[in-house]
Amino acid sequence: MNLAQLIPIAGILAGVAIMWICLRYRQLTLEHRRSEMEFAVQGDEKSRLEQRLAVLERIVTDRGIETADQIEALRDREAEQVR
Repeated sequence: MNLAQLIPIAGILAGVAIMWICLRYRQLTLEHRRSEMEFAVQGDEKSRLEQRLAVLERIVTDRGIETADQIEALRDREAEQVR
């Protein structure tokens, strides 16, 4: 077999390899963007949960009679935020 016959085959294989690498790069880029968006959402959710935890800690550490009133006020406030 002559090496001259292998040159077109090598060119075709190189083209296929380059296209596969470009496709894989695009897939990884999209996956990275998706991960960044998920991290942002998780960060927002974490912040919201930390705020709720802080409220609960204040309620638990408060030993006054106002605890029930505070719980109701918080429920009312969350109901208003949902609307």
